[in-house]
Amino acid sequence: MRALFVSSVLAVVAACQSQSTPPGKPVPGPDQATLAPPAEYQARFVTTRGTFVVRVVRDWSPNGAARFYNLVKLGFYDGARFFRVVPGFVAQWGIHPQGEPVMSRWRAAKFSDDPVKQSNVTGKLSFAMAGPGSRTTQVFVNLGDNARLDAMGFAPFAEVVEGMDVLRGVSSVHGQRPDQSKIQREGNAYLDREFPGLDAITRAEIVE
Repeated sequence: MRALFVSSVLAVVAACQSQSTPPGKPVPGPDQATLAPPAEYQARFVTTRGTFVVRVVRDWSPNGAARFYNLVKLGFYDGARFFRVVPGFVAQWGIHPQGEPVMSRWRAAKFSDDPVKQSNVTGKLSFAMAGPGSRTTQVFVNLGDNARLDAMGFAPFAEVVEGMDVLRGVSSVHGQRPDQSKIQREGNAYLDREFPGLDAITRAEIVE
């Protein structure tokens, strides 16, 4: 009986850890996203597939560059899964591992659109959106020439400068099948249960 109880406790602890923010990182809220980014900066992403680095240019998309800078600084992306990966199209991430406790605070934190100054070609990053004025936390990297997205208002704010092969290698086994509304509610618990094997961001940081 004691062994069964201990096993149950360990299972609960493991489940909590899979959803939690990494140790030492406070649960990030939009009220903390107030830092002004430099004109250019780089962000390094350590993932389960390898490391990639992006160069962000504020002039390309000022609002996008600012939001991304703060999300990385806050550790928002740490632990996030690449939940939508379509080879030759996009690899997308940006829903917090805890789901609802954090995302309920960010869904309303939409930021203003930027004019499209760069094209969505291979290696460029843009914020995902569901129409004008709907950008929040989700981003995608173009895995192919997606210039058709330019006319839809997707404004690139960064480009991959190292590790494009890493992004091309991110697991696409589940394609676009994960339900974003369920990820928003349950976070990684849903993905780990229904879509095992997704690659994840271990740590994201601004390169000082």
